[in-house]
Amino acid sequence: MLPRIALFRCWSRLVGPDRALEAATQALARIPGLRGQYLRRAFLARAIARCHESAAIGFGSVFAKTGAMIDENVYVGPYCYFGLVHLERDVLVAAGVHIPSGGRTHGIDDLDTPIREQPGRPTLIRIGAGSWIGSGAIILADVGRQSVVGAGSVVTRPIPDRVIAAGVPAVVVRRRDAGVADHADPWQPGPTR
Repeated sequence: MLPRIALFRCWSRLVGPDRALEAATQALARIPGLRGQYLRRAFLARAIARCHESAAIGFGSVFAKTGAMIDENVYVGPYCYFGLVHLERDVLVAAGVHIPSGGRTHGIDDLDTPIREQPGRPTLIRIGAGSWIGSGAIILADVGRQSVVGAGSVVTRPIPDRVIAAGVPAVVVRRRDAGVADHADPWQPGPTR
């Protein structure tokens, strides 16, 4: 990893740390298997704000902001994209999840200036400890602790602790800390009338 870290630091001076990080993680994303997971984790531990040694980063996953943080026992599935994010301990992120730096990464207010030239407002997105983000979800706001976000959901507003949220935009389906007998399974079809 030392040559990759040295190259990353040189590129950081030339193109900026975030662009250098994205390029470096794209290259590392193509290494398959357990070897790739070890190399990605070793690199990220030296390139982003925090990456715990117990984290597992899947094939094809890319990081774009050096301010990202990954705590202990985090699992990141294949083909994910991350901006400015804090994945707290024991978070599970399924395949194809996108967590950019909030919903305002580009400015859109000035109609006389191209969107690509307008400054955005990156926001740190926090995924609370023990949460699970389903495949293909897009997360633009914080997700509380021990919450579940359904596959394909788009989170546009903060999700509270200990809930199941799903849909586009994601809404709370039920609380996880409610008694099991108090509700029907939200993932099964309800009775027909």
